[in-house]
Amino acid sequence: MAERWTPDSWRKKPVLQVPEYPDAKALADIEGQLATFPPLVFAGEARNLKKALARVAAGEAFLLQGGDCAESFAEHGANNIRDFFRVFLQMAVVLTYAGALPVVKVGRIAGQFAKPRSSPTEKINGVELPSYRGDIVNDIAFTAEARVPDPRRQLAAYRQSAATLNLLRAFATGGFANLGSVHQWMLGFVKDSQQSRRYKELADRISDALNFMRACGLNLESHPELRATEFYTSHEALLLGYEQAFTRVDSTTGDWYATSGHMLWIGDRTRQLDHGHVEYFRGIKNPIGLKCGPSLKPDELLKLIDILNPDNEPGRLTLINRSGADKVGETLPHFIRAVQREGKSVVWSCDPMHGNTITSTSGYKTRPFDRILSELKSFFEVHAAEGTHAGGVHLEMTGQDVTECIGGARAITDEDLNDRYHTVCDPRLNAEQSIDMAFLIAEFLKQGRERKAQPLPAVAGL
Repeated sequence: MAERWTPDSWRKKPVLQVPEYPDAKALADIEGQLATFPPLVFAGEARNLKKALARVAAGEAFLLQGGDCAESFAEHGANNIRDFFRVFLQMAVVLTYAGALPVVKVGRIAGQFAKPRSSPTEKINGVELPSYRGDIVNDIAFTAEARVPDPRRQLAAYRQSAATLNLLRAFATGGFANLGSVHQWMLGFVKDSQQSRRYKELADRISDALNFMRACGLNLESHPELRATEFYTSHEALLLGYEQAFTRVDSTTGDWYATSGHMLWIGDRTRQLDHGHVEYFRGIKNPIGLKCGPSLKPDELLKLIDILNPDNEPGRLTLINRSGADKVGETLPHFIRAVQREGKSVVWSCDPMHGNTITSTSGYKTRPFDRILSELKSFFEVHAAEGTHAGGVHLEMTGQDVTECIGGARAITDEDLNDRYHTVCDPRLNAEQSIDMAFLIAEFLKQGRERKAQPLPAVAGL
């Protein structure tokens, strides 16, 4: 029988990836202050997302999840948020049109500040300092003072998240996401690209369809699904003290919800069965994600599913596979077969970014576009072979014109990385690469739709 869960029961367990704050009282004071702040999201919104993800689990929708590797205090601004949202809308339209499925839109935004690290320290030119763990913990500047974890940064992260959410809600419901504006979502710096031409053709077809509906006498303004969109936020819940401060009882159900984001996920480095992160996640009612790397074994995965989703609730748990292009074909089938054998309801999603990170010859950490695409292609092929639904994609991406991932239609090279390498942590797809990826994923979705539509072969004698 499981021990009684409380928002702080994780504190009795081992916890990995915890910053070493020099002043425990200052940290406790900040967490106490955060616990009095208004929630960032509401329980009803999290329940709506869970219902949408239940449709993904049933093969009736597709999950698009993406955004910054780690949000930055310095880059926070209305233009960056708007450009990210525009690219996200474009990608969703491309996927919806090709897959003939609703797209559930979940951003890595308004809370994605903390980053796990493979080493607690890093060394540059013989100087060793604590690793940068995201702006919510310390500063990226390579000085001893900047790398000291400062709990006051959690207050800044909350305020930035609140401002970001406010603008995103305005964009999603205030007319910016109106399907009639489909042509206006294109960013200026990609207008001369191949993706721009493909997107314009798609936007023209959508506009023609809307005009036809108007000509038939339909009042499109009376259909909110054409004038607005549902957009949700997500992040890796790494700082459990911060998450505890925003864990609130829903007055309508009496259940506990994390109100720092609609969907939280457990990273591949913090998914130990008897550790604090799994303990915290088992008690909140939000839809949650679990990163599944190549070291995870099918038996361990089943145990995690039993802990995190004991009622086998559709839409509750998204398994975000991140094996790497060279391993996904070997590891993913075993996961799928184990989950299918036990009758578990999950959303299958693919993170093709983290398993395909390399160091370029110029010394930059990067991700080859072809390897990202290769992992996605294998993900869809495996699910087709197993008869299951390839339910989603999880991308690190931005609406900015950066040069961080090599390849893509414009063929960014090693030499180009130095031009606009702006990430504070891991390399991201830029806007043009993101739209390019959406069209390629759309082909996989279209192939799956056509495969399902094919008639069954005739059986002799029937």
